[in-house]
Amino acid sequence: MKKLLSVLFIAFAVFALTACGGEKNDTAKKGDSKKLVVGASAVPHAEVLEAAKPLLKEKGIDLEIKVFQDYILPNVALRDKELDANYFQTPGYLDLQMKENKDFDFVSVGEIHKEPIGIYSKKYKSLKDLPKGAKIIMSDSLSDHGRILPIFEKEGLIKLKEGVGANARVEDIVENPKDLDFSTLIEAKLLASSFDSGEGDAVVINTNYALEGGIDIGKYGIAFEGQDVVPANLVVVRSEDKNRKEIKTLVEVLRSKEIQDFILDKYKGAVVLSK
Repeated sequence: MKKLLSVLFIAFAVFALTACGGEKNDTAKKGDSKKLVVGASAVPHAEVLEAAKPLLKEKGIDLEIKVFQDYILPNVALRDKELDANYFQTPGYLDLQMKENKDFDFVSVGEIHKEPIGIYSKKYKSLKDLPKGAKIIMSDSLSDHGRILPIFEKEGLIKLKEGVGANARVEDIVENPKDLDFSTLIEAKLLASSFDSGEGDAVVINTNYALEGGIDIGKYGIAFEGQDVVPANLVVVRSEDKNRKEIKTLVEVLRSKEIQDFILDKYKGAVVLSK
């Protein structure tokens, strides 16, 4: 009897150890998933990331998306390590932010898509229809001015100082025969609201905010940035993380055919692919 009890006890102990070992292995497997926290503008960036979530899950990455309503906080959160990456900004904006904030040690790890800036009007059908002294409302972000003003120059409404290119500022306008008023500068996130309220003769709106604001781009857009000069939207990380495997996988997925097709189907040309 004692021998039988001893055998049963040993068998039970082996079973218990095996069960515990199996549970430990299952936990380890679950722990294999890596978490990435990415900050993004609501549209289209967060929507693109949502589409990428299941593809990243298949590769062992749990993606958490934090949506921001402005262009300042995503870089602050990245600096403070509240984010692993952000996805919203262009090279010009990134460069300007790093010049103004010496503690921003960031680097781009990939171009994903492009968003042509558009000029919108409820009153006029083209830029050339704008009257003398027309009020133009645009972003207070200086990095956008080098993208906006060349649109007016291309249409012959203004002339910029030679050689300013993407660094153009309002003070670089040397000819303005219609005396267009570029003095009203507001936060980019408020541009769509200004347009809806009927403010100004034309409002220059970043595509993400036009989409987010529900503006009919085809109906009200009267001029757009040329696709050949549109800067790409980037995935940006702290320099120390540029070689992280999870970051590289994120960029690979965002550049995959599945996500590129999603962008083309969802935004119907308002958002274009980065080559």
